[in-house]
Amino acid sequence: MLVDSHCHLDFPDLAGQLPQLLEAMQQNGVAGALCIGVNMEDFPGVLALAEQHPHLFASVGLHPEYADVDEPDQARLEALAAHPKVIAIGETGLDYYWHKDKPEWQRQRFRTHIRAARAAGKPLVIHTRDSAEDTLRLLEEEGAATVGGIMHCFTESWEIARRALDLGFYLSFSGIVTFKNATQVKEVASKAPLDRILVETDAPYLAPAPYRGKLNQPGYVRFVAEEIARLRGMEFPDLAVATSNNFFTLFPQTREVLAP
Repeated sequence: MLVDSHCHLDFPDLAGQLPQLLEAMQQNGVAGALCIGVNMEDFPGVLALAEQHPHLFASVGLHPEYADVDEPDQARLEALAAHPKVIAIGETGLDYYWHKDKPEWQRQRFRTHIRAARAAGKPLVIHTRDSAEDTLRLLEEEGAATVGGIMHCFTESWEIARRALDLGFYLSFSGIVTFKNATQVKEVASKAPLDRILVETDAPYLAPAPYRGKLNQPGYVRFVAEEIARLRGMEFPDLAVATSNNFFTLFPQTREVLAP
């Protein structure tokens, strides 16, 4: 059994194919998925997916890439996170790739999400791109270790991984780990503690080999898990059980539904 810890089933590329995607999940042994909120405008659609399908869950947040959108305050994030199918705050974090000026509004938004997560008692889903030092600094300053969460689509160095692990975060690996030139990601996936790793697709993006360059889907998380098992010299079923149990540890409310 596997769990996709990060996907976007509400995105236009996938929204019209939901029955086929859910069937493919079942065929590939993917018991459930966390559907990620990236803005307030589209959050109702993310929540609707979680409400309509027992094995889908939702997060609520505002992706750091988005500017000039509906900006939720801490109280609003807390209220939305109170829904029983909303299990995390995010996708949140910092992105200096798209915002090379490193804007202060991004950092303030991130702080708001961390504070909301602490108040709500929900883990965080962290996006960081070209911003690892500031991301870790803000997590430390805001006491994010009290709730922990996921370093989504982890591609940083082992040193950054170690610091994130020290803060109580899990490392989630995407299809990038299957790419031949992803040396750094493969190293971290092979060295990270087994009880602190997760697998994800980030669908519709980052399809793993052998589907690289094509539309991704939650069923393909199997290829991510198979590659990590290979890197660690493990049997695939053991890796699948370990990553699923890690998801249940971080999100205990999902265990009864996904692994009754």
